[in-house]
Amino acid sequence: MGALVGLAAGAGLFCVWWSCWVPTAGAAAPRRPSRRAAALRDELVQADMAGVGPGALVVAAAVVGLVVATAVLLVAGSPVVATAFGLIAAAGPRAVVRSRARARRTSTREQWPEAVDHLTSGIRAGLSLPEALAQLSVRGPVELRPAFAAFAEDHRATGRFGDCLDRLKEALADPVADRIVESLRLTREVGGSDLGRLLRTLSTFLREDARTRSELEARQSWTVNGARLAVAAPWVVLALLATRPEAVDAYDSAAGAVVLACGGAASVVAYRLMVRLGRLPDEERVLR
Repeated sequence: MGALVGLAAGAGLFCVWWSCWVPTAGAAAPRRPSRRAAALRDELVQADMAGVGPGALVVAAAVVGLVVATAVLLVAGSPVVATAFGLIAAAGPRAVVRSRARARRTSTREQWPEAVDHLTSGIRAGLSLPEALAQLSVRGPVELRPAFAAFAEDHRATGRFGDCLDRLKEALADPVADRIVESLRLTREVGGSDLGRLLRTLSTFLREDARTRSELEARQSWTVNGARLAVAAPWVVLALLATRPEAVDAYDSAAGAVVLACGGAASVVAYRLMVRLGRLPDEERVLR
């Protein structure tokens, strides 16, 4: 067991060292992140954790899993049970990020129509596109103001509208923001008089979509809650049994490890299946 703890600690220190490594100027251009890595980075931004990178999240998961596994090992004295609960705890940081990102997406989904209305009013009043976006830092929804305030400061400092729009998209990491930004970029580059009509149509569509999704989520929330309860129940029972040495001895063997592994795999598959069936799909960013 000491060798396992030492190996896990060494792997964690290596991940910390690797995340601090800065590539040299002559190194090859970084590869485009995979779809999974891009989705994880978007979730971190949406969860208001933009300063946390995917590597730091992996390190946090490893540390949490190791701490929980050590605590369970000290209480129950079973490496098999400790490993099972360590793996469950290691998924905690990612679950927290997903929960915060989902809650913030739900909140901003209801605020985007108001932001689009303010943007439309500014454009109709004769403001330029940068000024109309900058005013959202004062008149826009509270949760969206920091991103537009950063855009205003960035545009005053550089004057490069296209580059500032790209950084605004990264700061918001939202499909609605991508559509608005690309509409403004296209209007700036090729001109056109239909931007106001486009934004009004988008505002109407966003309101209808938010109302429909809220009704469906309210009706289907019991499916997601039932999936969570069904997955958590057997592991709560196992945690209670872990306080009894005679019950832990039944799992502290090869057969017990196989039973826990099969139970963990079944829990993961069943939970993912029920969540996929019961939760509405989130809109993907196709205009990165």
